[in-house]
Amino acid sequence: MKTPIGVAEIIAPDLHLNSDGKHDTKHDTKHDILQHLLKRGEITAQDLAEKLDISPQAIRKHLKDLETEGLIYHTSEQLGMGRPQFIYALTAAGRDRFPDSYNQFAVNFLDTLIDTLGKEQVSEVLQKQWRRKAQNYKAQLGSGSLKQRLEKLAEIRRAEGYVTEWFPVEENDRENQSFIFTEYNCAIAHVAESFPSVCGHELEMFATVLDCPVERTHWMVDGEHRCGYLIHNN
Repeated sequence: MKTPIGVAEIIAPDLHLNSDGKHDTKHDTKHDILQHLLKRGEITAQDLAEKLDISPQAIRKHLKDLETEGLIYHTSEQLGMGRPQFIYALTAAGRDRFPDSYNQFAVNFLDTLIDTLGKEQVSEVLQKQWRRKAQNYKAQLGSGSLKQRLEKLAEIRRAEGYVTEWFPVEENDRENQSFIFTEYNCAIAHVAESFPSVCGHELEMFATVLDCPVERTHWMVDGEHRCGYLIHNN
């Protein structure tokens, strides 16, 4: 069974030290590239160079290395009369650098449970697991404004290995402001492909934890590169 990646490995999975004991910035930059691609879905070399504040020549060298390693790939897009523009994205191996799935064992295990117990009983077991997780999260979040609880929830999810972001929706009514909560990797991705109902349980869990309506805006199961949620402030 695949060993979960620790938080330190997620922050810098390829981080090494040089002989003088300093961090190898080459590996840091590669990880930054992978994380940008994880968040954006796809990006050009020029955009990456601007985001990371390094030269286009240096970014292309890193991109070439990552493509050789099989972690990214590129497609060509013709814009106007100029040269084609390369668009870069993660391969499946690149996404596997982040903790994005149980392995096939988990899927097979659920199949066996369904054969043994029946689909309805397995669904009840999964619901119970999500309720337990919701209670655990809620105890950690405590009281406070929705904004404060969202920040704490994001911290908890990041500690579990998720690449998580959140931000307010621009609205005139600040008191009842809504928020977008986004996760760019998923610990149950492979399971969700075969059992998409688990994503419904997760959606219910977020609504329970935050004690407010939660609406899904993006879904990896539908082929998108992230899961997104609109959090409505009551």
